[in-house]
Amino acid sequence: MKKTFPLHAAGKEDLRVLDAIKLEITKYVKRERKKTLPSEFDVWDFSCKVGSESESAAVISLSDVPKAVEAVALAGGAEVYVEIMASAGNRVRKQYPATHHRRES
Repeated sequence: MKKTFPLHAAGKEDLRVLDAIKLEITKYVKRERKKTLPSEFDVWDFSCKVGSESESAAVISLSDVPKAVEAVALAGGAEVYVEIMASAGNRVRKQYPATHHRRES
């Protein structure tokens, strides 16, 4: 999804327009996650950019997209550019150090 959303609409409150943008982003992510993955992958990865325009968009994580959209709106921007691209990937398992030792009694 590469889209520029207007932050102001005639006859609508700015907060409702902002909520509609967030809802459309959420719907897109849910729709992408429902797609079947290729057999060698186990998760969808999302690369995201948000900014007042496409050239100045900053790379952020998926969980920070709503906050970044709000930040552009609070800065007084007339529109917000959102880019979310889904790609298949594999989970990275965390490796925990073996710090727990059993006591022998």
